[in-house]
Amino acid sequence: MTSAASPHRTGGLNTLVISGRVDAERAELTPCGELVHGCAETLARTLAELPPTITRVDLDMGGVHFMDTAGLQFLDVLGDFARQRFVTVTTTNWNGQPRRILELAGLDTTDPLRATPRPDPEPAQPSAPAPSAVALERAERLHVLQEEVEQLRQAIASRPVIDQARGILMATHGCTSDEAWHILRETSQLSNTKLRDVAAAVTASAKSDGPRPSPALREALQRAITRRGRT
Repeated sequence: MTSAASPHRTGGLNTLVISGRVDAERAELTPCGELVHGCAETLARTLAELPPTITRVDLDMGGVHFMDTAGLQFLDVLGDFARQRFVTVTTTNWNGQPRRILELAGLDTTDPLRATPRPDPEPAQPSAPAPSAVALERAERLHVLQEEVEQLRQAIASRPVIDQARGILMATHGCTSDEAWHILRETSQLSNTKLRDVAAAVTASAKSDGPRPSPALREALQRAITRRGRT
């Protein structure tokens, strides 16, 4: 059984496909793509097609490579389904950026539908020891994750124009969606310009009467495109 998301109005660049195997009592589902706007509706349609005899649903999330706040709605739909149908639901094999978002949300990265137990409070220490190397490393990792989630929040707000720019680059240069994304990011870094502003300039220049990007932005864009062609 397979269920695919409806194409986005921006061109259907970020679809979620849910495939899997279903028998009388168990469903093994494999979502692939991105947990973005519309993913919860796709999941709800897939769950509605499951037979009423199902007692367990297991999702392998290894094929999901990007997640924004819609991913939390995805988990809410699964939780509601488990409670309403009195079935066991698991989501495992989270990797990469989606796993980091689960960490920042305080969810169990092994299975976020399972409540994460709070650690027992430690007894008071007579004196605070100096920070260990492990503690410092964890603090640095937390700082990096906090920066990433802030970038993610900004990306969520900018996603429509970024998706349009990706579509334009794909059509113009014959690249894949991922390659278009890397071109935009590298152009942003090379020109020291916000990613959303780069995407807006690319989108505007695609119109028949649209303004051309600035010379610095055009040079950075060309360098990014050339580099992607060599990889």
